Amino acid sequence: MADVVRPGTPSTSYQNVHMLFRWLKNRRRAKILAKTYPVAWDRIIAENVVHVQQLNDVQQTRLRRLVQVFVAEKNWEGCGGLVLTDEIRVTIAAQACLLVVGLPQDTYFDHVLSILVYPNAYVAEGTQITRAGVVMDKGQARLGEAWWRGPVILSWPETLSGGRMETPGSNLVLHEFAHQLDMMNGRFCDGMPVLETSADIDRWISVLGPEYDSLVEACGRGHHGFLDCYGATNPAEFFAVLTETFFERPHSLKNHHPEVYDVVRSFYRLDPAEWAGNAR
Repeated sequence: MADVVRPGTPSTSYQNVHMLFRWLKNRRRAKILAKTYPVAWDRIIAENVVHVQQLNDVQQTRLRRLVQVFVAEKNWEGCGGLVLTDEIRVTIAAQACLLVVGLPQDTYFDHVLSILVYPNAYVAEGTQITRAGVVMDKGQARLGEAWWRGPVILSWPETLSGGRMETPGSNLVLHEFAHQLDMMNGRFCDGMPVLETSADIDRWISVLGPEYDSLVEACGRGHHGFLDCYGATNPAEFFAVLTETFFERPHSLKNHHPEVYDVVRSFYRLDPAEWAGNAR
């Protein structure tokens, strides 16, 4: 007699396969972390990822571990003639992992399979609709994209500029990987990452919903305020822009939108406004 599997209930065999894959993944990561962390990577991060200098010792140690796995697991591709180097990989990895260094569980963006890096802005080859619902037209120049289950596509000059905080408030890697965090909710890119409790979800909606609506209205009237109007494109872009602002201009975000700052701070479990080097 065949086993009866109730709708929505994983079968025993499925659970076993899932446990096997998880065991293999953990075993692979243990081997990666057993290798000596390259000292040269610390120099790369110190030069190219300003924010990391503000993390405490425990957070920096955790970031190294996250970066080590991230660099090893992703499929890295240089495009447009770009030759990939450790500097490129580590600079991208450190910025991406900065987003998750405060989260309670190690997060390696498992659903991001590939990272493509261009030597400059690149031109799209066809019309596509992203998970955020943004239509990307053929012939459009782009600096970066984030796609469901990868790839993440980045311009190296913009990546480096963002990591060095040459234009505070703008960070391509933080923006695109905020989209990837958004996509981890298992639904679509809707401006809400995975939240732990129903109370967290209710607060997210009650605080960020009206702020998004206000931004859309203000930008529609041509009133450009503190937050970039690109965030008015849709809720997904609003979250990505908020993420950039939270890490790049935390004092301004806290002063202009204190409740928004607190909601985002609670999610990332970091407080950039308290970092000594963040005076903006």
